[in-house]
Amino acid sequence: MNLWESVIASWQSLFGNKMRSGLTILGIVIGISAVVFLVSFGRGHMANMQAVFENMGANAIYVMNATRMSSEVSGGINNLTMEDAEAIAGSHLATAVEVVSPISETRGRVSYGNEDTVTAIRGGLPNIASVISYPVSNGRFINEDDVKRAGDVVLLGYKTAKDLFGESDPLDNYIRVAGRKMRVIGVMEEKGGMIGTADDFVLIPLSTMQARIMGSTNVKGRPVQTIAIKAFDPDSVDAAREQVTTILRQRHHIREGDDDDFNVIDMREIINRMLQVIGIFQIFLAAVGAISLLVGGIGIMNIMLVSVTERTREIGIRKAVGAKRRDILNQFLVESAMLSATGGIIGVLLAFIGTRLVTGAKMGTMTVNAPMSIDIVIIALSVAVFVGLASGAYPAFRAASLDPIESLRHE
Repeated sequence: MNLWESVIASWQSLFGNKMRSGLTILGIVIGISAVVFLVSFGRGHMANMQAVFENMGANAIYVMNATRMSSEVSGGINNLTMEDAEAIAGSHLATAVEVVSPISETRGRVSYGNEDTVTAIRGGLPNIASVISYPVSNGRFINEDDVKRAGDVVLLGYKTAKDLFGESDPLDNYIRVAGRKMRVIGVMEEKGGMIGTADDFVLIPLSTMQARIMGSTNVKGRPVQTIAIKAFDPDSVDAAREQVTTILRQRHHIREGDDDDFNVIDMREIINRMLQVIGIFQIFLAAVGAISLLVGGIGIMNIMLVSVTERTREIGIRKAVGAKRRDILNQFLVESAMLSATGGIIGVLLAFIGTRLVTGAKMGTMTVNAPMSIDIVIIALSVAVFVGLASGAYPAFRAASLDPIESLRHE
C-alpha cells in the first residue's frame, strides 16, 4: 500500500466516524486557533507600540523628575528647570546632543461651548517637533513668535479635537484651556497606538504654560516636568545620556555616591521593558497552546488505541493477504496525522475569522491590528501534524505488531 492509498483509507475511516473524529480534534482546534489568533494579535500590538515609539524619536532621550508623580500630586518643587535645559543646550560637554526642548505638562479641563473634556495640557517650544513627531493635519505648529509673546494659542490632539468639535473644523475657534481663552491654530494627525495620551492632549507655547497656568518660577528657577533631548544619531545616545547626567549632577550639586534627583531614559530602555512584557505574554500563550495541544494529542492517542482494538480483525485479514508491517504502521500514522492536520486547518480558519473581526476595532485610543502572516500558518499546521504523528506513534506500532493469527481470532 502506497502513501496515497493510506491517505484514502484513512480519510474513509475518519469520515465514517464523523462525530468521534470531530470530538477528537476539538483540543487541536482550540489550541491552534488560540495560539494563531493571540500571536497575530500580539504582533499587531507590537507594531502599534513600535509606531508610537518611533513617533517619540529613535534618538530621543527624556530627562524627568525623579519625584515627578509626588510633585504633581502634592504641589512640591520640581527638580528640573528651564535653566537646566539651557545649560545642557549651551554646554561644551554636550557634544552628542543636537536638540534640547523642555516640556511642562499637567492635566486640566478644556472646553468649547457645551463640550468639555479633561486632558493633558502640554507646554512646549517649536523645536519639540524635532524630537517627537507632531504632524499637523490642519493649521500650523507653534512658532518662536508665539513663545516670545506668550500667545494664547493652542494645538489640539486628534482625539481632543473630536471630543470638542466632532466633525466641525476647529481652526480659528476659541476654546478654554484651564479656564483661559485660547485660539486654535492647528490640529494634529491621528497617531493611535497603545499610549492613551498619543492623541488626547493640547499643546500650547511653553511661556504661556509657565506664565498663565503653572506659575513661572520657584526657588530653583522656571520649573519643567521633562526635558526632551535628541542625540545626533542612535550611536550617540549612550554618550548623550552620560553627558546630560554629568551636567545635571553638577548643576544640582549632587555628591558622588548620592542618587540623582532626576531620571534619564531613552527609547531603547522603554523598548526593552516592552519586550519583557511581550516575552511574558508569549510564554503565557505558549503555555495555553501547549496545554490545549497536549489535551488534543491525548485525545488522538486514545481514539487511535480504540480504533486499533476495533479493527484488530481487519488488521489480521490485511496481514494474512500480504500487507507488510510498514503498511499497517503507515496507515495508522497517516490517520492520526490527518486527524490532527484537520483540526489544525479548522483552527487556522477560526483564527483567521477572529483576526478579521477584531482588526480595525478600537481599544481606547488604539486601533486593533492583528495580521495573520503565512509563517504563523505554516508553523501552526506543522505543529498540528507533529502532534498527530507523536500521538499516533504508539497506537500505530501496536497495530503493526499484532500477530495476524491472533488478530483473525479476535471478535
